[in-house]
Amino acid sequence: MIIAIDGPAASGKGTLARRLAAHFNLPHLDTGLLYRATARALLDHGSRLDDVEAAVRAARGLALLDFDEQRLRGREMGEAASVVAALPEVRAALIDMQRAFSARPSGAVLDGRDIGTVIAPGADVKIFVTASPEARAQRRALELRGRGEKVDYAAILEDIVKRDKRDSSRADAPLKPASDAHVLDTTDLNVEAAFAAAFKLVQSARA
Repeated sequence: MIIAIDGPAASGKGTLARRLAAHFNLPHLDTGLLYRATARALLDHGSRLDDVEAAVRAARGLALLDFDEQRLRGREMGEAASVVAALPEVRAALIDMQRAFSARPSGAVLDGRDIGTVIAPGADVKIFVTASPEARAQRRALELRGRGEKVDYAAILEDIVKRDKRDSSRADAPLKPASDAHVLDTTDLNVEAAFAAAFKLVQSARA
């Protein structure tokens, strides 16, 4: 069983993907980490985020199990990843890695922004998770505060709106629901309610 979960920043897609993967005992890939790791490598080497050649080199040098998530989280890396993800050459360099993961015989759960449309268009279940920008900014603020970072809600909301625009308007693999995806709005749902709704969608597809 392949479960594809897409959605914008802080919509809750990552949390749902991890919980579904754990429940169904499936491997999980947060594809956003690939772009964050690519951006991190560029920053570590003093390269510009729009340096296509350096970005492709960094992307091709990634290993799926070699992520230091502590260095890949936070506002700075989220914004940097969005810039790198807009480069078609980088997306092309990472696509085979993601498709290979989704083709595992045991099945898989992948979350990102183009899983149901590009990476695994034949997925058994496609869920597009969304929420209002304000709700997502509040969640991200709580997450950052929990990690001891300074929080500026207005700046976070501005970042989210900017990322939404960049992700949905890019020429290559724009952020949008697949035509056969189930749209799950989590604006007014807590984690448990969102998981229950997603679980119901998966069970319905399996039946």
